[in-house]
Amino acid sequence: MTTAANGTTGRYLVLLEDDATVLGARELTRLAGIRTASTADAAGAGPGELFSGAGGVVLHELGVALIDAAEDQIAALQNSVRERGTPLVAIEAEREVFAIGSPQPPADGEVTWGLRAVRADRSAPTGAGIRVAVLDTGFDQAHPDFAGRDIVTASFVDGQDVQDGHGHGTHCIGTACGPRSTQAGPGYGIASEASIYAGKVLGDDGSGGDSGILSGIQWAISNGCSVVSMSLGAATQPGQPFSDAFERVAQRAIQRGTLIVAAAGNESQRSAGSIAPVGHPANCPSILAVGAVDEQGAIADFSSGTVDQIGQVDVVGPGVDVYSSWPGQERYRKISGTSMATPHVAGVAALLAQQHPERAWGLWARLAQSARRLPLPSTDIGAGLVQAP
Repeated sequence: MTTAANGTTGRYLVLLEDDATVLGARELTRLAGIRTASTADAAGAGPGELFSGAGGVVLHELGVALIDAAEDQIAALQNSVRERGTPLVAIEAEREVFAIGSPQPPADGEVTWGLRAVRADRSAPTGAGIRVAVLDTGFDQAHPDFAGRDIVTASFVDGQDVQDGHGHGTHCIGTACGPRSTQAGPGYGIASEASIYAGKVLGDDGSGGDSGILSGIQWAISNGCSVVSMSLGAATQPGQPFSDAFERVAQRAIQRGTLIVAAAGNESQRSAGSIAPVGHPANCPSILAVGAVDEQGAIADFSSGTVDQIGQVDVVGPGVDVYSSWPGQERYRKISGTSMATPHVAGVAALLAQQHPERAWGLWARLAQSARRLPLPSTDIGAGLVQAP
């Protein structure tokens, strides 16, 4: 994947009408001569593999096509989008996205401060029977804390297996679904008995594209995951529209009973008076956007906030100096970011899903209703700090 100067990959996402993937593929061929492969015909294949023999890929279950196209082809497709009755809904450039987090210095106590803050240390549910997908840089499959766990893996990064060569993904999986007690140090995981679906959508350099993320979402939905945790994103500007493709995909996920939780972003510098808007894709209305607080309950200096009508912070989680699992001999590390807050929320959502039959919007409502109100603006923390049942 190459990256353009404006943070895009040079490829495009085409949002298709509901249940119109076949018609949409035909329209791409008719208008622009772009022949697409479909994930419906190649189960388990990532977009990179399918791209090798076609000019585009249709993510069948999501109703989104990823295409390689010249300016004249895009112009022809844009004209079709403006017409009524076309299966093409919207076209947008594919963005490059990144893992959201930064290294910090080890922890003490029986459990991490994050588990105490969300009351996971006092929660009876463990997430047993609930499938949680974490879409990130992969997972250290040899980590001893996860021996014997129910773990399903898949990579959507061309040329890389699911093994985590970065660390961010293993850290996020640890917070969402790691153990609540260990012999090596404090317990750090919330949904300690949930089934883990580790999807590698970011490479070992911590970056990736929209197409890999969408492929991971499709995989999670098709595997019946109740929660998808995404500690990744791209910065946005005030007033910048959210992605039509990701919003429609999130709506389709909700219809299938899957709640998508995503990091709000780390672009603020609050100590300098700068608050950045919620990033992509967390700024979509149907994706639960997560901000970060520190151990004292203050909003994290870096945490993006609600600055306009486009995206908003919905809830917050612990996101500063968060201790969790790490690949290789190091085993554990503390890092900070809304990336670290997001798996706290995803883990609590899994506990709620174990206790209650509601999914998607129902889980969202329970997370918001049970959140602990903090003496901070709702533009920074939404409904508040999530609490385990």
